[in-house]
Amino acid sequence: MRLRPIGHHDIDELQALAQETGVGFTSLPNSREFLSAKIDNAVAAFEGRVPEQERLYFFVLEDEQSGELAGCCAIEAEVGRETPFYHYRVGKLAHSSAQLDLHRTIDTLFLSSDHTGDAEVASLFLRPAYRRDRNGTLLSKARWLFMAQFRECFPAKVLAEMRGVFSPDGVSPFWESLGSHFFPMEFKQADQLTGLGQKSFIGELMPKYPIYTPFLPQAARDCIGQVYEHTRPALEMLKKEGLRWEGYIDIFDGGPTVEAYIDDVRAMRHSSCVTVEVSRERLAQSDRPGWMAATTGMSDFRCSWIGRGPSEERVITLTTAEAERMNVVSGDSLRVLET
Repeated sequence: MRLRPIGHHDIDELQALAQETGVGFTSLPNSREFLSAKIDNAVAAFEGRVPEQERLYFFVLEDEQSGELAGCCAIEAEVGRETPFYHYRVGKLAHSSAQLDLHRTIDTLFLSSDHTGDAEVASLFLRPAYRRDRNGTLLSKARWLFMAQFRECFPAKVLAEMRGVFSPDGVSPFWESLGSHFFPMEFKQADQLTGLGQKSFIGELMPKYPIYTPFLPQAARDCIGQVYEHTRPALEMLKKEGLRWEGYIDIFDGGPTVEAYIDDVRAMRHSSCVTVEVSRERLAQSDRPGWMAATTGMSDFRCSWIGRGPSEERVITLTTAEAERMNVVSGDSLRVLET
């Protein structure tokens, strides 16, 4: 398995992925026209034809043997620059009466654009058949190696929006109790519009004043800051890297937004560059590789598991198959991370 930048020839496979993502996966709508434009934007970003703050780096995980795309992930350099980037901020309002000697603290939701200008790791999806052999870890962590290699292209903070709670039949209790009263449409339509970049209606239709959560049904309140069942592994991987929930949620499904300073992310701090040495001899290979390696170029970026770590001299020995997978030769550099 190897991760690489998406290309124009991936449009059919990408649309197949979009059809499998399910409800609430906002960033990958099943629209061929939109997906084709996303690929165009990503190719331009990797080739440096777009200003750094406007770049969308979109990656695919490729099965080397079959050529099938197993999954995808992305990095948005800065959010909210072209269209507003909204969240609810979970807060509190205190009320007191000296005459009655009463004091109450009420949980609230404030419409917020606090994350404008932050980077976002997004669009992580792995096909069910490939949810094995640490493919999910490769898909998630490869983005940190890319950001570490091109640190100057990103701002100080990074976030990730996690899919919120849905019932087995695809209903969001949070949406049904809140969003549906302000948007005269089904969740899927509102979700699709935001995925297509049509977000102006959010600021136009959402209430401008804080929402007191006790007015919401208990089923909706229970969704605040909680994730969809299949999203939990992705959330746990982000938490291990140091991303934390700071009280921001998705305005549609109530899912948490986790965040961190980029330079504090574990993989950013622990990755390092080594020199490649390709060997034609048979090398020891771990059944569960603990090292991930990524190339140092942008347009030809590659990331994959390798079977061993570097030497004390900071040299990493690769088999010919590993070198071909990464498209490197002896003397090249790789950024490696022990996981």
